Amino acid sequence: MSKNACRQYFANELIELASTDKDIVVICSDSRGSCSMTDFSNTYPEQFIEAGIAEQNEVGMAAGLANVGYKPFVCAPASFLSARSLEQVKVDVAYSKKNVVLFGVSGGISYGALGYTHHSTHDIAVMRTIPNLNVVLPSDAIQAASVARYFSKNPMPLYIRVGRGPVEDIYSDWEGEAFTLGQANELMHGDDITIIACGEMTYPALQAAKMLQKENISVRVLDSPSISPIDENSIIKAAKETKAILTIEEHCVNNGLGSAVSSLLSEQYPVPMKIMGLPYEILINGSSEEVKDEYKLNTEGIIDNVYSLLKRK
Repeated sequence: MSKNACRQYFANELIELASTDKDIVVICSDSRGSCSMTDFSNTYPEQFIEAGIAEQNEVGMAAGLANVGYKPFVCAPASFLSARSLEQVKVDVAYSKKNVVLFGVSGGISYGALGYTHHSTHDIAVMRTIPNLNVVLPSDAIQAASVARYFSKNPMPLYIRVGRGPVEDIYSDWEGEAFTLGQANELMHGDDITIIACGEMTYPALQAAKMLQKENISVRVLDSPSISPIDENSIIKAAKETKAILTIEEHCVNNGLGSAVSSLLSEQYPVPMKIMGLPYEILINGSSEEVKDEYKLNTEGIIDNVYSLLKRK
């Protein structure tokens, strides 16, 4: 199984799309390298804008460009894009219903060693409370490219968050597009428990499910790249057909994917449930993998939580 960076595939897809769509414009906040947009800027300099370290300005610029018919893609580290420019995202993009794609890179704890200032464990919580703004976390590079294609054809306000390093391909054998807004993808079918994952936590969830299968535990795995809107039908169906729900995300346990699923099921079909994520505290510094291991946000932690939910040890 190959590994590829979501940010690179997203950028490559934009280069391909921009060859026939001159309305596509990329705006970077002194982050073309971090966002893998150097090749785009070299290939289409007339469709690239360098805003400097000024996330508020680049979002406002993008809204203005959208207002006159362009398709702007705003690129910046997720930790800054979802904090510094929040008012512009809320008012200029979402409230004004402008077709601006906000591309947040190095999300979650990708910048683990740089510490709390560079962690973005709040972004899903913030962005999914803003009306008119879609929130998407692709699980691999193939799905990230699919997201780029989808929103180039269906312009609307979007926040997309990806990590920094390469991740294992999940959708290399998937038939059709790997992403549709508001839709979860069933990667494995099972009857005992459902794991709902998003972003870079989807692959560990899939690996845990395969290991549990050897222990005669039948696990359903739903990849939920679309956080807002979320696939209510697939989640309720899973709750009715399995004994428990486990969610996992590279985000604070408060107000992310797990909270969205919990809110839905508490009203529609309550079942035993556990939210796996990062704790509500200032996280340790370390590499991304070291931070995940510290908080059991890994395959071992997933398996332990499945056993706990099913009361099997």
